[in-house]
Parts: sequence; structure tokens; C-alpha cells
Amino acid sequence: MVAKDSTRLLVISNAITVVAALVLHWPIETLMWPYWIQSVIIGWYSRKRMLALHQFSTEGLTSNDQPVPETPQAARSTANFFAIHYGIFHLAYFGFLSQNLDELSGWDWLAFMGLSVSFVMSHGASFRQHVAADARGRPNLGVMLFLPYLRIIPMHLTLIFGRAMGGDSAGALLLFGVLKTLADVGMHKAQNKILQRAGAEDADATES
Repeated sequence: MVAKDSTRLLVISNAITVVAALVLHWPIETLMWPYWIQSVIIGWYSRKRMLALHQFSTEGLTSNDQPVPETPQAARSTANFFAIHYGIFHLAYFGFLSQNLDELSGWDWLAFMGLSVSFVMSHGASFRQHVAADARGRPNLGVMLFLPYLRIIPMHLTLIFGRAMGGDSAGALLLFGVLKTLADVGMHKAQNKILQRAGAEDADATES
């Protein structure tokens, strides 16, 4: 039930974004702003999830060619490394988006604020679901480190292709909004399955 609720909130937040884009006649460059905000929120909750781990596996994860130990300190350092790397990527992206700051209206900024709230609600629900699942298993820290990038890649590829194909018309915005939503929900479910499977396998290995 919780998984369905988080997916439903994710679909609703994406639908609200598409409606805002259509009502405010956003070009594809403006539509990138709320999805950049969503990416930052995904990164924020991903780091919090790593820090919330109690039992986890580091199989396959190395640092300076050395295996990462399964300790709280390792979880913190991995979470901080992720925040720095992920943050640099989004800082560069912010620099790209800022070239069109003067084209944004007060209504645009108001819409961004409302959409930010909807993204926090949807990804916050996913975060609580994931933390509860993590507590029942032994998820892999390395998998958790890289999954957020897989989550945002389809989102931004959709926007890039949408821009290249002239995604400023209402029909194009709607099409690419739907494609982005499908990619987002698909990766959300895939992320759940990958981590739950990894956690179950590690738990079985520990019991045996």
C-alpha cells in the first residue's frame, strides 16, 4: 500500500508539472527548472537514506583500491562523497539553466515553489518506504550510491530530446511530460526491486 501511495504521489507531482508548463506556456528550457529541482530533492533523500542505514553490504564497493568496510563511518563518508559529486553535477547544470533567468516571470517562480512542495511530498513518501525496507534487509551501499544517477538520466534525456525536436508546442510538452513521467515511475519501481532483491540476498547469505 505504501509503495502504491508513493508511486501515485510521483505521478501526481509530474502531472502537476505538465499542467503548469501548459498553462504558463513554458518553453522546454523553463520546464528544465522544476525537473532540476526534483533531481536535487532526489539527491537529498538519497544521501539521507545512506545515513539512515544500520546494516548494509559493501560487496563490490572500493575506495582507493581498498574494500569499503561495513561501518557507520563508511556509510557517512560514502554519503558525503555522493553529495559532493552529485552536487557538482547539479551546480554545473544550474549554471546552464541560469542563462535564461531573466526570462522567468513571477508566476514561473511561484509555480516552481509549488512544484517543489509536491516533489518533496512524493519523494519523501518514497524515502520513508525505502528506509523501512532497508531496515528489514541488508542493502548494498554501492548500489545505493549509483542508483540516483540512473533515476535522473531518463528524466534529462527526455528533456534534451524534447528540446532537439522542438518541444515548445503544447502537444510536444504534453508528449514529453508523459514520457518523462513513465521513465520516472519505471526507474522508481526498478530502484525498489533492485535494492529489495539485494537486501534479501544479503540477508539470506548472513543467515546461512
